[in-house]
Parts: sequence; C-alpha cells; structure tokens
Amino acid sequence: LEGLTLFFNYNPMINDHLGRALAEIRLMTRHLGDFELEPALLVCEITEQAADDHVLASLVREMRRDGIRIAIDDFGTGHSTEARIKLLAPDIVKIDGAWFGALCRHAAAERFFRPLVGMLQERGAKVLVEGIENAQHLRVALEGGADLLQGFHLARPALAGTIFKEEPLSVDALLDAGNKVVPLHQQR
Repeated sequence: LEGLTLFFNYNPMINDHLGRALAEIRLMTRHLGDFELEPALLVCEITEQAADDHVLASLVREMRRDGIRIAIDDFGTGHSTEARIKLLAPDIVKIDGAWFGALCRHAAAERFFRPLVGMLQERGAKVLVEGIENAQHLRVALEGGADLLQGFHLARPALAGTIFKEEPLSVDALLDAGNKVVPLHQQR
C-alpha cells in the first residue's frame, strides 16, 4: 500500500452528538490495526453540510491525534467555505467539480483561480481539483497551481484492488484539446 491514500467521507449532519461521533472515530482507528493499515494512509473528507462547529473541530482534533489527515470536500459550495478552512486547517482542500467547471467557462478563469489556490496553499493545504473533464479544465487547474487532480479526463474511477499502470500520463497529450485521449484501461 506504499504511496496510496484512502479517502473516506464524513457527513457532519449524520451524527452531531459529540460523544457518539468521537466513539465512532475511536472505534474506527482501533480497527485499522486489524487490516494492517496505518492511520496516515487515511484522509477524512468533511462534506459541505452544516454542522455544529464545536463538534466538527473536536472530531478533527481526535482524528489528527490518531494520525488521520483531513480534507474539506466540495470547497466553493454549501458550508465548505473559507471560514471552515480557518476552523479546521485541513491538509487537503477539494475544489468542487461543478463549481470549477462553471469557473472554467469564463475567459479570466486562470486569473481568478490562481489567487484562490495560493491562499489555500498559504494556509498549509494541498489543493485537489475535482471534475477535470477536458483539456481546458486541466489547463486552468495546472496554471492555477493545483497540487492534485481528479476527473474523467485523467482516468475513470476503478474498484479497489484494480491493477493500474504506474507510468505518468502525458500532460501535453491531455492538454491537446484536439487529441483523442485514450483512457488507460483501454490501452493495449
């Protein structure tokens, strides 16, 4: 599992009782050893739903104490805002794919996106852009300084345990809008 990371979602609306939520997190981290997993392999994605900030901050502290990293999911929508970034100080901020796609339709997308990425990185977070669906999305994300990329233009989702090629993708080929990019799973 070296070099791999497992992201899991936590919806703050499901359990807003601090005691129960903390017990669930402690139970989960105790069971990691059963699967020979280190907590550092895990990233908890906090979804954009509203929650009691005190409960959320306590949960994040507990997960960090256990070695689990934190991500804010769907930044730009719902409650995934700059205020939540300040409160939780995530390791990773995931930019919402639909929000990013709408931004990319504007001629000045790169000029507006770069300062956002810079602000998040200054706060110590890596920036992951979701929804990379075409060469324009990829160009804006790369020129904006994003650290991590996710989307159908790069690769289709695959089941855990799937064998995948480890060679890097050609950025030049992916940025060529006229080029027909063949997904890795269809290469021969």
